[in-house]
Amino acid sequence: MIFPDNIAAQSGSDEGFAKLINDLKTKKWLMYAKRPFAGPEQVLEYLGRYTHRVAISNHRIVSIDDGRITFSYKDRNDDSKTKLMTLKADEFIRRFLLHILPQRFVKIRYFGFLFNRDRLKNIELIRKLTAAVAIFTEKVEETVQQIMLRITGVDITLCPHCGKGRMIPVVKIPRAG
Repeated sequence: MIFPDNIAAQSGSDEGFAKLINDLKTKKWLMYAKRPFAGPEQVLEYLGRYTHRVAISNHRIVSIDDGRITFSYKDRNDDSKTKLMTLKADEFIRRFLLHILPQRFVKIRYFGFLFNRDRLKNIELIRKLTAAVAIFTEKVEETVQQIMLRITGVDITLCPHCGKGRMIPVVKIPRAG
């Protein structure tokens, strides 16, 4: 589709914008979408790294010495090998601050058709409109420890100091009051 040269002039006013929308409605649109290379699970996992996690978790910070911070990361261009990177403190903080949302912005998980309040209704509508047949997998029962290991890669049952000994519940401490 070729847009007119005066697109900026058209959309500069309410009337111009309405005309632009009407012009776009009359065009024949061809949508092209191809299947993601590694499948939809890989796409969701990729997006999840950026939408549902903090910029860097504490367990990835290896050392802070002499104004330099060393942390681990996965090099996805080298078979996802875990490597170490050392940055000056100001560069580390600069990169960290790039992940903080500007004022008035919120994470994308609060918007769109998966918005929590209307999620079930919207999914049902999408399935109806696309004539999709839902295939439900069996719900997997996982313990909190298994979920944390799967999501973060951290085994919370290991001793946080030596990383070898297993922590086991000895006494359940009742809530106060």
